[in-house]
Amino acid sequence: MKKSSSLYLKFIIVCCIFFLLAGCSNINSESKNGKMTADTVQQKENIDSKAEKIVASMSLSEKIGQMMMIGVRGKEINDDSRYLLNEYHMGGIIFFDRNMQAQEQVRKFTEDLQKNSNEKVPLFIAMDEEGGRVVRMKNALIPPPSQQEIGQSGDIDNAQKWAQKTAKSLKEMGINVNFAPVADVGSNDTRSYSKEAKTVTEFVAAAAKGYEQENIIYALKHFPGIGKGKVDSHKELSAITASEKTLQAEDFLPFQTVVKNNNPDNYMILVSHLKYTALDEKNPASLSTYIITELLRKKMGYKGIVITDDMEMGAVSKHYNFSELGVKAVQAGADIVMVCHEYPHEEDVYMGLLDAAKKGEISQSRIDESVKRIVKVKLQHLK
Repeated sequence: MKKSSSLYLKFIIVCCIFFLLAGCSNINSESKNGKMTADTVQQKENIDSKAEKIVASMSLSEKIGQMMMIGVRGKEINDDSRYLLNEYHMGGIIFFDRNMQAQEQVRKFTEDLQKNSNEKVPLFIAMDEEGGRVVRMKNALIPPPSQQEIGQSGDIDNAQKWAQKTAKSLKEMGINVNFAPVADVGSNDTRSYSKEAKTVTEFVAAAAKGYEQENIIYALKHFPGIGKGKVDSHKELSAITASEKTLQAEDFLPFQTVVKNNNPDNYMILVSHLKYTALDEKNPASLSTYIITELLRKKMGYKGIVITDDMEMGAVSKHYNFSELGVKAVQAGADIVMVCHEYPHEEDVYMGLLDAAKKGEISQSRIDESVKRIVKVKLQHLK
C-alpha cells in the first residue's frame, strides 16, 4: 500500500512539472501571436530603462539633434557633413541620388557617417525606395515596380516579397530606414497600390510584414492620406475637403490597420503637409495638434515615431519661416523634423527648436518624450 502511494505521489509530481513546463512554453510562444511574454516584457523593460538613462545623459543640444533628419551634399563624408554631425548632433540623414553612385560607395559613406557622428546612439540613415518613379540609383540597383503595378498584380505576396528584396538591398549599403510603403488610397499617379481602401490596406500590411522580416525600419506615408489631394505639396499648400467620416472609412484605414496589429517600434509614420478642413481648418497635418496628437496618438493609439515630410516643400516653406516650422511641428506632436536639402534651412530649424526649448515654448518633458521614442527604436534596430 505504501509503495502504491509512493508511486502515485511521484506520478502527481511528474504531472505537475510537465504542466508547469508546458505552461512556460505556452507563455514563451505567445510572442508569435503578438502577445506580451515574460521574456518580451523583461526585454522591453530593459530597453526602456536603457533609453531613459541615455536620454538623461544627453545635453539639450544633443536631444534637439536627435529630433532632426537632414540631407547632406556629396558622395563621401566631408567637412560640411562632419560639422553638421558634431556641431548640431544630427540624429538622422536622408540620402538622395546626389549621395549615391554605387553600392560599395554608399556602404563606405554610411559607415563613415556612423563613425563620425560621435553620438550615444547610431544615426538613422534613410532613403525613399518606394518603387516605380520614386527610386534611387536606378543604374546600380534593381528598382522595385511601382506600388500601382504591384497592386494591379492582385497578388498580396508581391508586396511582401518586394519589401523584403528592397530591405535587403538597403541594409547591405548601411541604410536602416526606408520611407515606404505609401499608404495613400487612390492617389492620381502610380505611387498607390489601389484606389480601393481595402486593397491598399491589405498590400500595405503585407509590405510591412516584409520589412519587419528583414529588420529594417519602414515609414507609412503620408498620414492621414494624400490620395484625395489635387495639388503637389512640393509646390503649394492644398486642402482635402472630405468629411471626417469619409476619411475614417477610406484614407485612415491602411494606417489604422498597421497601428492596431504591428509593434510601433518597428516603423515610423510620416505626416503630410496637406490641410484637411474637416480635421483642422487652420493647419496642415504636419503642424496640426489635432491630427498628430488627438487623432493619431490618442484616437488611433499610435505610440511610435512621427516624422514630418520635408519642411522645404512649398506647402509649408512658402508660409512659415524655417525657424518656426520645427517648433510648430514638435508642439503639434511630431518627434522628428525632416529638412532635406539646404544647410542654412537645416540650421534654422535646429536653432529654432533649441531656442524654443530654452525659452520654455517646448517643455523639457515634451522633448524627452520624443527623444526616448527615437532612442528606443535605435536600441532595438541599429547596431
